Amino acid sequence: MKTNCSTRYAIHPQDFRSYDTQRIRDEFLVENLMEVDTINLIYSHFDRMVVGGAVPVSGPMPLETVNQLKSEYFLERRELGIINVGGTGRVITEDVSFELQYKEALYLGLGTRKVVFESADPLVPARFYLNSATAHTAYPARKVGLKDASVLQLGGKKNANERTVNQLLVKQILPTCQLQMGLTELKPGSVWNTMPAHTHERRMEAYFYFEVPAWQTVCHFMGQPDETRHLFMKNEQAVLSPSWSIHSAAGTTNYCFIWGMAGENLDYTDMDPASADQLR
Repeated sequence: MKTNCSTRYAIHPQDFRSYDTQRIRDEFLVENLMEVDTINLIYSHFDRMVVGGAVPVSGPMPLETVNQLKSEYFLERRELGIINVGGTGRVITEDVSFELQYKEALYLGLGTRKVVFESADPLVPARFYLNSATAHTAYPARKVGLKDASVLQLGGKKNANERTVNQLLVKQILPTCQLQMGLTELKPGSVWNTMPAHTHERRMEAYFYFEVPAWQTVCHFMGQPDETRHLFMKNEQAVLSPSWSIHSAAGTTNYCFIWGMAGENLDYTDMDPASADQLR
């Protein structure tokens, strides 16, 4: 196995306005997260969020520290959220082995020294999506499935945004330092997510799109509400969203996405809304 980690630097919104398509893709889009026998990580300077993916096939894959962290082990000063978007897998720590089915989540707290990813069947490997944020307190590990989630039914068919928001790693379910994660499922016939759009002055966000068929796409919108840009995205790609940026999308079909947030406020409703008629 191998581990790759690259750095994405923080960007001022005024600078962002001058970016062309390729520069936006280079700075914010994460295209190749899920590679066999590889752990791919992006270290973002937006709230020091780490976004990653791990696909164990040949054998167990340990999550090792990287140069950007300057730490003895990966979770020495961090917490970690994991959601499986593949076959059945296991996440093994020094204390316990957690089995994760499709769309099940796991939280691991600060001070967890051993983190190993493993697939139950290498022919149908687990595909672990990772978000990590800095941490100040050690909270206990906990597995959270869709049956355990705090569920919101939002939108409607009329506006093509009927969706189920599964809040998985949020304060209503378990304590975390600053990380929050969940999974949104759009109903057939619905293509819009996170509309009306909003920004978060107190935190950043990352979106990971999946269940997008190979012949379809998702158009992700970002930027300040009065100066938006877009990215066409494929299956199992992620996008970084700074605090000053909206994060919304429309697809050529329905799809799912995982949202992850890091920052100073754990209130899910802490948003700065931008109505549809305000967007430019």
